[in-house]
Amino acid sequence: MYLIHAALRAPAPMTQLPSECADFVRGLADSEGPVEHVSAHPQAQPDPVLGVYLLAASLGEAERRTESLCRRALQEVPALRGWTVARVGAPLVAPYYERLLTAASGLAGRNRPGPFPST
Repeated sequence: MYLIHAALRAPAPMTQLPSECADFVRGLADSEGPVEHVSAHPQAQPDPVLGVYLLAASLGEAERRTESLCRRALQEVPALRGWTVARVGAPLVAPYYERLLTAASGLAGRNRPGPFPST
């Protein structure tokens, strides 16, 4: 399973992503292959993001199918007309883990308090 993010660009400044956007996209997903879940992140910067969880044989296939699904939704769902797909790709989680490693929770590399189990 892959998580692919699709950033959507608004047709005009200050335009909000419709609250039902994830449901609209999920409703179209069956024809694009197995899609497990779609979530919307309307406050993401610089553009709102759809998170699409799908089964695919490769990352490239997952990205292509997600882009195709989103482009289709932007054409077929009236509430999404005028929006465009800005970028599609797997999100990087490395920055999150790097922050955990340098967190003020103790020694570098520890993300919880307490003694080392071996001592």
